[in-house]
Amino acid sequence: MADVLRTLRQLLDEAVLSMAEEKNVAIDDIPEFAIEKPKNEGHGDWATNAAMQLARIFHDNPRKLAEQIVSRLADCDYFTAVEIAGPGFINFRLSKKWMGEVVKDIITLDDDYGRQNIGGGEKVQVEFVSANPTGPLHVGHGRGAAVGDIIARILDFTGWQVEKEYYINDAGLQMEILGRSTQSRYFKLLNCPERAPFPEDAYKGEYIYDLAREIIDQEGDRFLSLPLEESLGFFQTYAAGRILEGIKKDLADFGVAYDVWFSEKSLYDRNLVPQAMEMLNKHGYAYEEEGALWFRATAFGDEKDRVLIRNNGVPTYFASDITYHMEKFSRGFQRVIDVWGADHHGYVPRMKAGVEALGKERGSLEVVLIQFVNLLRGGEQVAMSTRSGQFVTLRDVMDEVGVDATRYFFVMRRSDSHLDFDLELAKQSSNENPVYYVQYAHARICSVLKEAENRHIPMPGLAGFNPELLVSDEEKKLVNRLSLFPQEVKRAALDRAPHVIVSFAYDLAADFHSFYNANRILGERQDIMDMRLLLVQASKSVLSRSLKLLGVSAPERM
Repeated sequence: MADVLRTLRQLLDEAVLSMAEEKNVAIDDIPEFAIEKPKNEGHGDWATNAAMQLARIFHDNPRKLAEQIVSRLADCDYFTAVEIAGPGFINFRLSKKWMGEVVKDIITLDDDYGRQNIGGGEKVQVEFVSANPTGPLHVGHGRGAAVGDIIARILDFTGWQVEKEYYINDAGLQMEILGRSTQSRYFKLLNCPERAPFPEDAYKGEYIYDLAREIIDQEGDRFLSLPLEESLGFFQTYAAGRILEGIKKDLADFGVAYDVWFSEKSLYDRNLVPQAMEMLNKHGYAYEEEGALWFRATAFGDEKDRVLIRNNGVPTYFASDITYHMEKFSRGFQRVIDVWGADHHGYVPRMKAGVEALGKERGSLEVVLIQFVNLLRGGEQVAMSTRSGQFVTLRDVMDEVGVDATRYFFVMRRSDSHLDFDLELAKQSSNENPVYYVQYAHARICSVLKEAENRHIPMPGLAGFNPELLVSDEEKKLVNRLSLFPQEVKRAALDRAPHVIVSFAYDLAADFHSFYNANRILGERQDIMDMRLLLVQASKSVLSRSLKLLGVSAPERM
């Protein structure tokens, strides 16, 4: 009974099927109906519009149908009252028995409370960040890292087989520009800037100088005697390798562990691009014109067809991306989730069309878009540009506010909405800081349990659990919140929405703080103390799991 929404829906479905049998009404699929928290708490704990949704099937007045549904729930001891309001809304008031079932379920299941098999074992890949190895990760990449990692955690918790992947864009023009940028700084540091003028479109960050210094330390001036084109490969390979090392370390320190690091170059080394182009041609979605190979994008509603292979034989990024997704699905993934920056929104339909042209269901590719982060320092927005070098790195933010605050703040809002990241707020040790507020609730819970241990108060068992002793409004509200966890986890999983867990954790922390401030726990009458200790234990379990899904620590003291 801990999952109140699932239980309510099951009871309502049984009532509807009973009515259908009694009235000899054929009903193949019970229509979707809402079960929601009433805006006015005086209207009960939950409400449904089921009677209104059933009116067209039963050809009857909604209020009359509501009366018939209520009559079939009259004997259910999970409710103290089931009432009809307005034209046919049904309001439910939950019983103490229900409260007891919630607490018992949580304590019994512990870390598995809320775990579900929504995914049914479906094999899914989540690919995220995938920044070019041309510079350190900035805060925009950091938001993508947090969103992608937490989506993967939630899907794993709800029954999917999840694999996390980073696509290394280590082929193409940007890698050559990186090599020439590093090469130019190398010669400048050796007082020979005229040998390799700094390219107009070069990467300008201080990190390029750092790479050049490392090369001088390791290789000396030996490249002074070599032609530029002969040494360019070394600069390109060295710079990309060192930057990738930094990316991997930053992400590891951020709590992100990938299962696969996939190199774009491997697509070409394995000659996969021609295979993908041949597959498109076989399906009738590729054709040659004016020496180039084109994708028949107009067949999928695009305004024009798109180039795959230029007339000079060089594949476009689109060709590489189609090939990469062909390779993904060849590994047996039934669903692929790509986490992209919002500036790629126009590319989504084209990529979905490419996947469909490969013979896959259009819905087998999902794209989660990440909106921009407005990083605020002293009320001023900090500009971020890899090329100009004027950017704040993910490492900078982690070092300043900590990993926990960084991860939490990145997912406080829907991923497709802009995010204002207040550095000063994230550093505050006060209730104004939401991550501090939530973590403090967990630390407060732990302090209660530790104090009980210090006083030699044993943790009570469930055998003598008496929910009738949980009588305060704060207790009921806390139990109600705990009961929502499975449903919120489900919503977060299906909507690919980490912010749902953030909101839940914050609300749970608020409800626990209210309960703690309003009710004495230790030193109360023994039976009341036992019930409240069990409620504290249940709160710890759910709050700890919520933070674990977010990849945020659950401190025992603060």
